[in-house]
Amino acid sequence: MVASISPASAWIVLLAAGFLEIVWSVSMKASEGFTKHQYTAITIAAAWVSFWLLGIALKTLPVGTAYAVWTGIGAIGAAVLGIILFNEPATLARLGCIALIVGGILGLKLLSSH
Repeated sequence: MVASISPASAWIVLLAAGFLEIVWSVSMKASEGFTKHQYTAITIAAAWVSFWLLGIALKTLPVGTAYAVWTGIGAIGAAVLGIILFNEPATLARLGCIALIVGGILGLKLLSSH
């Protein structure tokens, strides 16, 4: 069992969890419906560690803030890597929406009491 950690450490753990969310979402796409087993394995492992790290961060951070930041990191990373790796559209409206998510994450971090 992991004890509560400092707020600064919790934010670092949450950042790692968010980056692993990017890994599992992109590897899920690359698995082509779980038919490419190496990407399926990466998806499962990264998702498990991402959830585990989120759980650790939640011992210290408010659930609403932590969950929104975690999903926001994953959404931004998945959208950007979708554009880069999978030739998804990079329209001005889409990039603007990604920027709004970034602003929301920064706002939650700045307004957090932790």
